Amino acid sequence: MWERVLERLLHRLVRRGQLRVTFPTGREAAFGDGDAGYPAVAIRLHPGTPLHRLALNPELALGECYTDGTLSIEGDDLHGLLELVLRNLRTGQRTGPIRLARALRNGLRALRQFNPAPRARRNVAHHYDLSGALYDLFLCADRQYSCAYFRDPGDDLDAAQAAKKAHIAAKLLIEPGMRVLDVGCGWGGMALSLARNHGAEVLGITLSEEQHRFATARARAEGLEDRVRFALMDYRAVTGRFDRIVSVGMFEHVGVPQYRTYFDTLRRILSDDGVALVHTIGRSEPPGSTNPWIAKYIFPGGYVPAMSEVLAAIERADLWCTDVEVWRLHYAMTLRHWFDRFRANEDRVRALYDERFCRMWRFYLVGCEQTFRFNTQTVFQFQLARRQEAVPLTRDYLHGDRASVLDAAQ
Repeated sequence: MWERVLERLLHRLVRRGQLRVTFPTGREAAFGDGDAGYPAVAIRLHPGTPLHRLALNPELALGECYTDGTLSIEGDDLHGLLELVLRNLRTGQRTGPIRLARALRNGLRALRQFNPAPRARRNVAHHYDLSGALYDLFLCADRQYSCAYFRDPGDDLDAAQAAKKAHIAAKLLIEPGMRVLDVGCGWGGMALSLARNHGAEVLGITLSEEQHRFATARARAEGLEDRVRFALMDYRAVTGRFDRIVSVGMFEHVGVPQYRTYFDTLRRILSDDGVALVHTIGRSEPPGSTNPWIAKYIFPGGYVPAMSEVLAAIERADLWCTDVEVWRLHYAMTLRHWFDRFRANEDRVRALYDERFCRMWRFYLVGCEQTFRFNTQTVFQFQLARRQEAVPLTRDYLHGDRASVLDAAQ
């Protein structure tokens, strides 16, 4: 029965391109119009594939079946399969089960995104306390785990990540001796760059024990302990005042119910003439909910916000939004670099974990890349201040001697 139900759903979903499916019984079927502008992909559903779950909750079950190996793709063309699915979804061909599952997720999102400090710490540990050796296998030398900035599509990953840090530093108008807070500091790359290259005094905070240990060791090795300190701390516990606040790739873990608290905190600890920059993945569509596979396996508690949600919270916190910038496709390019590096080192990843982990992370990296290419995900940068005069009235200050800024960021 479920084979026929799934077949009817696929006829409704896949209208463009071609999807050839071999069902567990050995029966084959083709879906789509064969449009050469779309991918042509062949998959096999092996015996034991949970067809009922694929039919009732495909956004969760597709990733689970690929991860578990009950679904295989000819040539392992994961990029092609997910492009085909996403581009068809973007044409509005969503099945009843997909619409129902999304409506249920949207209704429950306040509960699922409720992130008090203990829960936030557990969610962070799920992803960021994995082996540091894993991240060394696919990230740049500075372990930047956020969107790079490709001033030229031919830039390599290290150059693009250096450009990202330089661009953010320019927006922050960093001067020597300024007191800077890095919220969600990762492995310390941004904080160390601001201290080393701009003379700032930086406090980096994280909830990841692995990141805290690694970043502290980096500061010690570089002799920057007098200018950079890292703390295991929730943003809500920060006290004091800061001339500059930067947060890169952390806001996605805050959760909508905490947006008011987050921006109220930034206003409370930002000096009167201070500047803050929040760099986050965003969606170019109305508010929604997190993909269930990503929420379950990769980023529990995570959520990609709509710009309307962020700006509403900024307004309620009585902050000036002095600049908003949208980075299109830069994250897709970043993720392709990460995927290529991950694949090149997959034998070493498998030695750290297992084959199932490798399949799960392939699905994660490719799924995210294709979502930035063919769905609604992008990157927002919000520059904030307590006073509208805190930053220049034009963007000319961002376009001075860029070469010297980039050299300093290396």
